[in-house]
Amino acid sequence: MTEQTPPGRSIAKPGAVLKALRRQHGWTLAEVSGRTGLTTSTLSKVENDKMSLSYDKLVRISEGLKVDISKLFGGGDTIESQPQVGGRRSITRRGGGRAIETKSYGHLYPASDLLKKRIIPIVAELRARTLEEFGELVRHPGEEYAYVLDGEVEFHTSLYTPVRLKKGDSIYFDSGMGHAYLAAGEGPCRVLSICSGLEAQLIAATGGRPVEARASAPESRQKKPRRRIG
Repeated sequence: MTEQTPPGRSIAKPGAVLKALRRQHGWTLAEVSGRTGLTTSTLSKVENDKMSLSYDKLVRISEGLKVDISKLFGGGDTIESQPQVGGRRSITRRGGGRAIETKSYGHLYPASDLLKKRIIPIVAELRARTLEEFGELVRHPGEEYAYVLDGEVEFHTSLYTPVRLKKGDSIYFDSGMGHAYLAAGEGPCRVLSICSGLEAQLIAATGGRPVEARASAPESRQKKPRRRIG
């Protein structure tokens, strides 16, 4: 007789979920072993339903792979065939966004109302035209994609020779590498940059300050009008 699953219930298959997770991320058994502290032989047996998992091992897998422990009790198709659907969205009107000023850039951060974004879009107006004017190259964790909206850009990095990018050109690079965007042509020069990482890290890396903070500072130093006497 074959085992029948009651309607509305599913059989927990942590091994199948583990295998699906590993394939989804392109991890080897050795990499999963390094993340969880479980041996490759144990992981292999779990994936092939030759070993059950204790609660302690489930917790180690959950924490090591950054996955909710409840997902380990689903079927193998829980990870691979069911897309993760969210309902977040943000509309930024023309010229809108969080304005951040730096020595070399004027930044607009669209979708500023969304927290914990996986990617950070930035519209940058380039101001510096030489490395001396720009200063120290910028570095921040993650990767970055840049598309030239207007003008011409001279793109510098700590590992490659400078490259010229014209309107419509783009570049994708490791943003942990020192880099700088310089305005190379006449007139306005703007770049759409899409970065992975945390928004706070990006602002800190560029030495940026919110425009609102700068605009409000002089007001606090304004003198009060003198009162007339008599």
